[in-house]
Amino acid sequence: MLGSFYDAFYLLGALLLVILNGFFVAAEFALVKVRGSQLDELVVQGRPMAKTAQWLGQRMDASLSACQLGVTMASLGLGWLGEPAFARLVEPLLHLMGVDSPTAVHTIGFIISFTLISGLHLVIGEQAPKIFAIRRPEQMALWCAGPLLFFYVIFYPFLIALNWATAIVLGAVGMKDAAGHGSPLTEAEFRVLLQEAHLSGEVTGSEHRLINAVFEFDDMICRRVMVPRVEVESIDLEDTLDECIELARRTKHTRFPVCDGSLDDIVGIFHIKDLVGIDRSQVFDVRSIMRPPRQVPETMPISRLLRHFQATHQLMAVVVDEYGTVVGIVTLENVLEQIVGPVEDEFDSEPKEIVPTASNQFLVRGTIALDRLATKLELDLEHELEEYPEVDTLSGLIVAKLGRLVTSGDEVTIGGAQAEVLEVRAARALQVRITKSS
Repeated sequence: MLGSFYDAFYLLGALLLVILNGFFVAAEFALVKVRGSQLDELVVQGRPMAKTAQWLGQRMDASLSACQLGVTMASLGLGWLGEPAFARLVEPLLHLMGVDSPTAVHTIGFIISFTLISGLHLVIGEQAPKIFAIRRPEQMALWCAGPLLFFYVIFYPFLIALNWATAIVLGAVGMKDAAGHGSPLTEAEFRVLLQEAHLSGEVTGSEHRLINAVFEFDDMICRRVMVPRVEVESIDLEDTLDECIELARRTKHTRFPVCDGSLDDIVGIFHIKDLVGIDRSQVFDVRSIMRPPRQVPETMPISRLLRHFQATHQLMAVVVDEYGTVVGIVTLENVLEQIVGPVEDEFDSEPKEIVPTASNQFLVRGTIALDRLATKLELDLEHELEEYPEVDTLSGLIVAKLGRLVTSGDEVTIGGAQAEVLEVRAARALQVRITKSS
């Protein structure tokens, strides 16, 4: 009777140690997997044990030491109790099967009990809690917080010693700052996580595109989004009211730079709304309604340009190069389109940047940005971007490769594809046919 009691005690102790091992494994992986921001949100929601989990997460080194100490103690205890407990269960079965040799009974019993203990330890004490904690770290962190805090407090002196010894070992291999178990995500890592969230359905396609565009927003400069000088429509100081109205009717634009002879001397910005209610009986002078021009350098990031528009309340700026020469104009629409995509009003009729014409063949606008071209057509332009870092557009790349102004019919190779100039305007490639190698 007493032997049966001890057998049951050993067996229950072994099973309890397996469960304890699983608890500490789950707690460890939950703390590593859960983010601090998630715990902060759980505290805001008022979830039970959220503050305890947050407290443990803020003391990651000590908390993980507590988990490791618990795993080690449970594993050692399991090795001490588990094998004898299961061996005693197996021995009667072996006697019933006719195995009476003490050596054979001990050997076979050890093998079977060791296998059973290892299986329970791996499945219940390791794999199952680990996978659960990885898949539901917030839930597991809340479940484990209370018992882990109790264990943390009881064994705090041992944890101090463990952390001290760990710091010495890490210092010996050159790691001086062992605090913290995670670093802020880089932009590339965040993009990978965003892509995974999109593929799993947590982030919609439009959200995915919008967030990616925001990442690229701060890396883009005015030169990349401006209307180039050759495409700028302007008003001259000497233009009459009828000429201004005719220009607005023809171009469908609402704002125009006002020049004194040429774009090299922009003296103001004219808005078509200023013509509303104008007295036609009076002599028209555009100086009376134009606003002072705002100049920005071509290298200004468009994130700063957006703040410039917000501060000045003037949504058109003149873009100048390092020598002070006007190279184009930029509007709020040009900036916002880099985030939300093309924004065309009732009067816009912009042709598509890329039009497929045949298998592996495309008609491409010469003004398309090189990074957009590489993404859309899956071209490897890394070599070209390194060789010609000052070039932003397909037309500019063709000119750089030719070493002269383009003419219709010119051909160059870019990113392993053949580019043929079909149409030229103002010394720029307006339309290019790109043929990818199959």
